[in-house]
Amino acid sequence: MIIGVTGGIASGKSTVAHAFAARGVPFVDADDVAREVVEPGEPALAEIAAHFGPRVLRDDGQLDRRALRAIVFAEPDQRRWLESVTHPRIRERIQHHLARLQADGAPYVLLVSPLLFESGQWRLTDRTLVVDVPEAMQIRRTAARDDIDTAQAQAIVAAQMSRDERLARADDVIDNSGPHDAMLEQVARLDQQYRQGES
Repeated sequence: MIIGVTGGIASGKSTVAHAFAARGVPFVDADDVAREVVEPGEPALAEIAAHFGPRVLRDDGQLDRRALRAIVFAEPDQRRWLESVTHPRIRERIQHHLARLQADGAPYVLLVSPLLFESGQWRLTDRTLVVDVPEAMQIRRTAARDDIDTAQAQAIVAAQMSRDERLARADDVIDNSGPHDAMLEQVARLDQQYRQGES
C-alpha cells in the first residue's frame, strides 16, 4: 500500500514522515526526487541548460535554482516547458523508488509530496493523508523558517491549494497544530490502521 502525504507549506510533512519512519515505514520525498532529476549528468539538466543557456547554471555545473525560478515565475510558458521536461522524469523516478521500497518488504510506504494533488501524484497512491495546521500557523512558521516577512509568507500560502480543498480530498488527516506528542499519537493510530489494511 502507498500512502500519499501532503499538506501546505510549514505544516510539518517531513516531521510526520520521520515519525512514521521511526516506526519502520520508509518514505520517498518528491522534493528530493525533483532535485535528483536535475543533478549534473542527468538528461533533464542538459535539456534545461540547452533551452535557457548558461544563466541557469552555477560555476560548478549545478542548476542555479534561484535564477531558474525567477525566469519561470515571470513567464508561465517557460514554466510549462520546464514542467514538461521535469514532471514525467520525477514521476518515473518516484515510481522506481516506491517499487524498490515495496520490494524490500516494507509494510507500506509513504510518498511525501507538497504537490500531491496538484501534480497528479495522488494517482500513484492508495490513500491520501493531509498534515493540517491553521493558515495563521503556516504563515507564522514559514516567515520564521525562511526568514521572510509576513506578507511574503501570506503570498506563498495563498498561491497553494486551499486548505479546505486539501482537506476535502484527504482520506486521512493529522492535526499538527498541537504538541509533538499529540502528532505522534495520531501517527501511531494511523500506522496501526494502515498495517491492518495491509493484512
